[in-house]
Amino acid sequence: MILVENNKETAFFEQRGFGKQIGFGDKPAILVIDLIHAFTDYQNPEMVLAADLDQQISETNRLLDAASTLDIPVIYTSVSYDDNFKEAGIWALKQSGVMTLRTNTKAVEVDERLHTNPKHTTIVKKYASAFFGTDMVSRLVSQQVDTVIMTGCTTSGCVRASAVDALSYGFRPMVVEEAVGDRSEAAHKQSLFDLQAKYADVVSVNRVLEYFNMLKQS
Repeated sequence: MILVENNKETAFFEQRGFGKQIGFGDKPAILVIDLIHAFTDYQNPEMVLAADLDQQISETNRLLDAASTLDIPVIYTSVSYDDNFKEAGIWALKQSGVMTLRTNTKAVEVDERLHTNPKHTTIVKKYASAFFGTDMVSRLVSQQVDTVIMTGCTTSGCVRASAVDALSYGFRPMVVEEAVGDRSEAAHKQSLFDLQAKYADVVSVNRVLEYFNMLKQS
């Protein structure tokens, strides 16, 4: 795990009370963040925002398969804009790649390698957080969800923003280490460190599966 390494920074944070475990709650949901073609189809030169997220898709599928036996809610997010991109606001000034995220194009479709089923739902967002400007909170509250298990991309962007907002709204954010990814390995590792220190529990796929088994037996 990202904070298990015995180094001076870890010790510094732990001595000051950072990095405590929030722990799983009683009712989880899985939030699959932005595993859409625009971000996963890295072999397509037109997908300028994409990265190699094959492993993250595989690890997410392990969780989706296990969740299907427990009727755990699954929510995917996508990012898309109308042709005039006014919905993107000033974000489009910061990164021109958002121009590839056009509504009703394959770029904004959830990657078909994911093990989706008709019970799963999708939220279309406009900015980094899955909570900002969406009905995410209402969807989770209506299903009595208290724990949000997060996979997807990018660790330093939409995953991080969503984890911070989940915590702010009173949910328990669980970021699955092997199932989140980034274009930058350095940004990925630093974000996991920050998340574990202050905003979320960074957990392994196996730990989540153990939690699911516990729910099955309860």
